[in-house]
Amino acid sequence: MNMTNLLLFPIIIPFFFAMILLFFKEQVVIQRVLTLIGLALSLVASCWLVATVKTEGIQTVTLGSWPAPFGITMVSDMFSALLVTTTILLTFFVVWYSFKSIGVERERFFYYPAILFMITGINGAFTTGDIFNMFVFFEVLLIASYLLIVLGGEKRQLRESIKYVLVNVISSALFVITVAYLYSVVGTLNMADISVKIAEINQPGIISVIAILFLIVFGIKGAIFPLYFWLPGSYAAPPIPVLTLFGALLTKVGVYAITRTYTLFFVHDIGFTHQFLLVLSLLTIVAGCIGALAYFDLKQIIIYNIIIAVGVILFGVAQMNTSGLEGAVYYLIHDMLIKAALFVLIGIIIYVTGTSNLREMGGLIKTHASLGWFYLIAAFGLAGIPPLSGFIGKLLIVKGGFEADNAFGSIVILASSLVVLLSVIRIFIYAFWGEPGTRTLPETNKQTYRQLMVPAVLLVLVTVVYGVGAEWLMPFMTDASNVLQEPSIYINSVLKE
Repeated sequence: MNMTNLLLFPIIIPFFFAMILLFFKEQVVIQRVLTLIGLALSLVASCWLVATVKTEGIQTVTLGSWPAPFGITMVSDMFSALLVTTTILLTFFVVWYSFKSIGVERERFFYYPAILFMITGINGAFTTGDIFNMFVFFEVLLIASYLLIVLGGEKRQLRESIKYVLVNVISSALFVITVAYLYSVVGTLNMADISVKIAEINQPGIISVIAILFLIVFGIKGAIFPLYFWLPGSYAAPPIPVLTLFGALLTKVGVYAITRTYTLFFVHDIGFTHQFLLVLSLLTIVAGCIGALAYFDLKQIIIYNIIIAVGVILFGVAQMNTSGLEGAVYYLIHDMLIKAALFVLIGIIIYVTGTSNLREMGGLIKTHASLGWFYLIAAFGLAGIPPLSGFIGKLLIVKGGFEADNAFGSIVILASSLVVLLSVIRIFIYAFWGEPGTRTLPETNKQTYRQLMVPAVLLVLVTVVYGVGAEWLMPFMTDASNVLQEPSIYINSVLKE
C-alpha cells in the first residue's frame, strides 16, 4: 500500500460506501451498519493522516502522475487534515443520532448514501489543491445536500429547498465565472501556482476585483453579511439531523474556502481585500446577534448563532497575524463541534416537548435534568466561558485584533459573546426553568430518549475535551496557522522546488 495516497482515503472511503449503500435501499439495518463502518474507517484514515502530516509535513498527491502544476493536485496540510477529521467525527455522531430521530421512511430514501456523498464533497473541498477542482467538490456536496433538504417532502421543506437550490445554483455559476477570470489573468488553476503567479505580477487591481468576487461566491456558501438571507429559513426546514450536518459543516466549507484563498492568493493588497473582509465579518456578527435575540424558536436561535460564528472566524482571518489565524483555526473546529452538539440537544428538547417554540415550554429540569445540564455545558462552551473550547479561540482572535490595531472589532466580538450567552441561556431559562407549560407533553418513549441522549452526551464531552485539552492540541493549531501565514510552506510542498 502506497502511503502517499493516504490523504485520498477520507474522500474515497465515504464515496465507496455510498455507492455500496445504493444497492440496499430497503434494508435499513444494513444501511445503518455499513454507514457506521464506513465512517469509522474514514475516521481511522483521517487520524492517521493528521499524525502523518504532524511528523512528515504537508502531504501531496498529483493525480495521473503529471508533475504539478499540470496535474490535479490533492494537498493535505494540517489545516485541511484537522477539518477532514472533525467532519468525519461529527458525521459519525449525527448518523448514530439519526437512527432514532430521522424516521424509517426517510432512511429508506437514500438518506445515508446522501450523507456519505456529501462528506465526499466536503472532504474533497478541504483537500483539493486545484481551484477548479474545488468547484467540482462543491457541486458534489451541494447535489447531496439538495437531496437531504427535500427528504421527506414536507410542504415547508419543498418551499425552502427551492430558495436553497436557486441561491446555490447562482453562486455556483458565479464561482465558475470567477475561476475563469482568474485563469485568464494568471493562466493556471493549481492553487500553489496561482499564488506564485499573483506574486510575480504583484496583484494588480484586477486580481483584487477577483478577490472580492471570490468573497461573494464563498460568502453565499458561508453565509456572511449581506449574503446570509437564505440561510435561516432553509436550514430550519429539514429534520434535526440534516440541520445538524448543514449547520456544522456546510457553512464551514465556505469559511474554509475564504480562509484558504485569502491567505494563499490575495495577500499583496491586504489594505483593500482584508479590510473589506474585516468590515463584512463585523457586520455578519451584528446581523447574527440581532437574529439570535429576535426569535423565540429554538432552531432559529442556534441558526443565527452559526452566522455570528462565521463572522468571528473571518474576523480572525482578516487580521493576518499569528494570534488571529491560530484563533480562527481553533475556533472553526470548536464551532463545528459545538454547533453539532447544540443542534442534537435542541432536537431532543423538541422531541420531548413536541414544539420548538420557547414560549410553550417550561419546567423540563424536573423531568429531564441530565438534558438540561448537558445543554447548559454546551451553551457555556458556545458563549466561550473558560475553560471550555469557545474561550481559547475567541481569546486568540481578540488578541489578534488588538495586535493589528483593530480594537473596535475585538470589542464587538467580546460584546457578541454576551449576546450569544444571553440567547442560549434564554433557551435554558424558558425550557428548563419556570413552571411546566400549559401544553400537555407528547408521549415520549423512554428508550428512544435514552438512545438519542447517548450520542448527544458524547458530542458534548468531545467539545469539553477540545477545550480542556487545548494545551495538548495547540501544536496542531500552530502547524495549521503557520501554513496560512507562510504561503511559501504550502507552495514549496506542492511544487517541490
